Amino acid sequence: MSERILMKGNEAVAEAAVRGGCRYFFGYPITPQNEIPEYMSKRLPEVGGAFIQAESEVSAINMVYGAAGAGGRAMTSSSSPGISLKQEGISYIAGAELPCVIVNMVRSGPGLGGILPSQGDYFQSVKGGGHGDYRMLVYGPASIQEAVDITYKAFEKAEKYRIPVMILGDGVLGQMMEPVVLPEMTDIASIPVKEWATDGTKSGKDRRIINSLYIEADVLEGMNNKFAALYERMKAETACETYLADDAEIILTAFGITARIAKSAVDILRESGVKAGLIRPITLYPFPSDIYAQYAAKKTVKQFITLELNLGQMVEDVRLAVNGAKPVDFYGRSGGNIMSPEETVQQVLKKIK
Repeated sequence: MSERILMKGNEAVAEAAVRGGCRYFFGYPITPQNEIPEYMSKRLPEVGGAFIQAESEVSAINMVYGAAGAGGRAMTSSSSPGISLKQEGISYIAGAELPCVIVNMVRSGPGLGGILPSQGDYFQSVKGGGHGDYRMLVYGPASIQEAVDITYKAFEKAEKYRIPVMILGDGVLGQMMEPVVLPEMTDIASIPVKEWATDGTKSGKDRRIINSLYIEADVLEGMNNKFAALYERMKAETACETYLADDAEIILTAFGITARIAKSAVDILRESGVKAGLIRPITLYPFPSDIYAQYAAKKTVKQFITLELNLGQMVEDVRLAVNGAKPVDFYGRSGGNIMSPEETVQQVLKKIK
């Protein structure tokens, strides 16, 4: 059996990225994700990689563009306001069809906000965030082990679809410690050659160009239609977890760290005689809409209640998926406050119709 190691979330994510083949990291410090660039600054030179602390978040994301365009496995990380500064670059990366990994350990906002955890960046992450019709593959891990497993595979997913992959964590996930099993180191030589990369091996008429500028409307529309078809294929990556949902009358739904609280609340509700269950999206985009539709169609299900560390964002996707078949209610905390399982139970009991 593989050895379990006690690690802080940020450091575990960074090590998983290195083991997944990341060799280029560009970032800028902001709490609560600072341990990721700190770890990478020491770790990457040990494996022949490169770490650069950029002069700003804007510079960092454009460095990712350059490294990804040259064929390298590149990554950046930040927290909320820093991710906002990266949005133009993320749109450029998506438009240029470049694979990369972006980690957001979300802090509370809006504005500069505070350093405490939040899920207020859901809209920004799953609806594009930057300009234009683009999407990312977005994951919402609920444990450090899950974050490790997702990060390790994230570069393969990014290269499969030639898109940016975002891992949406929060201050709790980044700062807490849990035992994890780390994956084996990826053999860099085994990574397929990227025939599209601007790696300097081609010239003249064979010269490779990375670009997201299309002047003619029909050409740009064709690219947007190509992306739309890609995002449709990307639905194959949809993932979620259900917990005691099969006979549930009340279905809680939450992602990330909030889902762990919701799972405890489900156990308490069950002990008190309330048939509660949980749906936890693991991919926030593509959203597991089909699962919600399936449960909404069940006669036993009476109501959905969405729990988030924000004022109501994922709940909109839940409502779209349920499509009016059953009531969808919401309870959230913000400002860095986190609901307890007991508080959640009280709120659920108030909302049960």
